Amino acid sequence: MPLLTVTDLRTHFHTRNGVYRAVDGVSFTIERGETLGIVGESGSGKSVTGYSLMGLVPTPPGRIEGGTAVFDGVDLLHCTPAEARAIRGKRVAMIFQDPMTSLNPYLRIADQLIEPLLIHQDIGRAEALRRGLEMLVAVGINDAARRMHLYPHEFSGGMRQRVMIAMALITRPELLIADEPTTALDVTVQAQILELIQKLQRELGMAVIFITHDLGVISGLCDRVQVMYAGRIVETADTRTLFKAPRHPYTRALQRSIPSLQQKGAELYTIQGMPPDLSKPLPGCPFAARCEFALPKCVETPVHLREEVPGHSHACLRAQLGEI
Repeated sequence: MPLLTVTDLRTHFHTRNGVYRAVDGVSFTIERGETLGIVGESGSGKSVTGYSLMGLVPTPPGRIEGGTAVFDGVDLLHCTPAEARAIRGKRVAMIFQDPMTSLNPYLRIADQLIEPLLIHQDIGRAEALRRGLEMLVAVGINDAARRMHLYPHEFSGGMRQRVMIAMALITRPELLIADEPTTALDVTVQAQILELIQKLQRELGMAVIFITHDLGVISGLCDRVQVMYAGRIVETADTRTLFKAPRHPYTRALQRSIPSLQQKGAELYTIQGMPPDLSKPLPGCPFAARCEFALPKCVETPVHLREEVPGHSHACLRAQLGEI
């Protein structure tokens, strides 16, 4: 039985300019110890998916319109506040994308770091500080014994991101949602953080949902990948299959956009156009307006994920018909 089963998740934002369908019918599962990558351009709904699972969608204007997210028998979308508090921060943790807005500027790092331990575990402050110090050292913060008593503004962006990672991992969660966890870090530190996450994952059997736009990170970290576009999943497969034989034109375009895969001196490939306006109905493929293979029927015909081979599904109408 999967650790988490998400079915038809729909999260919309109700604004004066219309209803924006940020997440529009997303379904997936994740097993214990598995790493699932969610990849796509900015605005594709990756982060909102994570916020929805954590119960952190601002209401208003956001609203979860439908779906279920069953974590070890508990529906995270419809559980009581007491059930949510017992799970969030302890069994399910999240690393946020922007550490400056996630850390409280009025509290010292130590107080914020050990708060999950004091809330969820029956330990004293001295023991919590000891474990907090160990975690700061583990994520690569030098002189951690002194720095843990500083304020967030006294840390660099990369150091604040490491503090956020330490806060998420300190309770040794069963499921970690990592939303662009290494964005502010240089390549060397990024590798160290990813190695740390993998190490804890092996020790704890922890499942990881890794949200990113970096296909290079996905290729070396994840077991399975889901490609999101305009709030929908357009392709899902195991990592090897997705890179070796992508079927959806959007997935192919993302791969062609990786600079390291292009010939030296060649013009960098870019995906033309802009993502669609999610406040307007999209009856057909949301990528049709930017797709080099699109025909008029792609814009008008509803298309859903269909499994082409076991474990590999995509939502391209022409690929499903064998035309491309």
